[in-house]
Amino acid sequence: MMTEIITSLFLLLGSFLMLLAGIGIIRMPDLLTRMHATSKAGALGAGLMACGFAVYFPEASLVVRALAVVVFVIMTAPVAAHVLARAGYFVGIKLWEGTVKDVIKERYDLKTHKLGSSARKRDD
Repeated sequence: MMTEIITSLFLLLGSFLMLLAGIGIIRMPDLLTRMHATSKAGALGAGLMACGFAVYFPEASLVVRALAVVVFVIMTAPVAAHVLARAGYFVGIKLWEGTVKDVIKERYDLKTHKLGSSARKRDD
């Protein structure tokens, strides 16, 4: 009985976070904020759902697989979102008009297509 309650909580919370990620894709104004919403809520939602499966099926092999899925998703989702957002920025996806500061613009050299690690003065 207690296992089913804990499993239900994990699955409901995980599916709610996945729903929030889906709503974030629709409601956010630009690529960067959409990527942020999906990577955070989606990764945590998938992780909670995998934990729910591990609680409901307490076999050692399934628990290890579920934990491996959690680690994999939590480690790769933010990196993948960062790479996709950066690629979108470099191909010219427009930022939201409410964006306060564009840090990459100060560091990106349009001639060489290199991104510096700090803002530097260029002789143009």
